[in-house]
Order: sequence, then C-alpha cells, then structure tokens
Amino acid sequence: MYENYSREVLIERIKELEQQVEQLRISRRVLMNLIEKVEREKRLLLSNLEKENKRLQQNNFKYAHWLWSKNRKIIELEAKIKKTN
Repeated sequence: MYENYSREVLIERIKELEQQVEQLRISRRVLMNLIEKVEREKRLLLSNLEKENKRLQQNNFKYAHWLWSKNRKIIELEAKIKKTN
C-alpha cells in the first residue's frame, strides 16, 4: 500500500498517526473524567432524594398519628356528649 512513498513521507505519516493516538488518549481521559463526575453527581442526587423521601415518610407518619389521636379525641368527646344527653 505504501510501497511507492518515500521514507520521509512515511515517517511524517507515522508522526501524524502517533499524534492522533495521543489525542484519542486525551479525549478518552476527558470522557472518563466526565463520566465519573456525572456518576458522582448522580449518586449524590440519589442519596439526597432518598434522605428527602425518608424525611417525608417520617413526617407523614407523625401527621397520620397526630390525626388519628385527634380523631379518637373527637370520638371520645362526642361519646361524652351523647352520654350526658
């Protein structure tokens, strides 16, 4: 394929290809760093969402418990009113 090219041309072509390989290595490193950054951000976001979900579930449980106790108190007061009448 390259039989008709001079040695200088072939050496220049080798240098070009070596530069391309180096650029590809750099590009790969940049992409890997970006992927790692995105993965870290994703893990952080997921962790924050899980914490928020847990907090909301706890608040929901407390509110439901509070409502249940208020409802029980209302029923007890209604029962007392019926009993006195």
